[in-house]
Amino acid sequence: MPSSVVKTIAYEIEHSRLTVTFVSGRVYEYYLVPPSVAQAFSSSTSKGTYFNRHIRDHYTCREKITSAA
Repeated sequence: MPSSVVKTIAYEIEHSRLTVTFVSGRVYEYYLVPPSVAQAFSSSTSKGTYFNRHIRDHYTCREKITSAA
């Protein structure tokens, strides 16, 4: 289901790292996210609500800065 907040979600199980790209274009990496949380987020019907309740302020994160080529 499309989200008005979250554009894409990527999860790297070997690093327990969740990368969230927001509709705004900002990209954040969240660390030590359990696979069950990443899966529930991915399959949730409301990505924004799930993110706010279960991910934001629960995991260490940093904004991923991409350089323009």
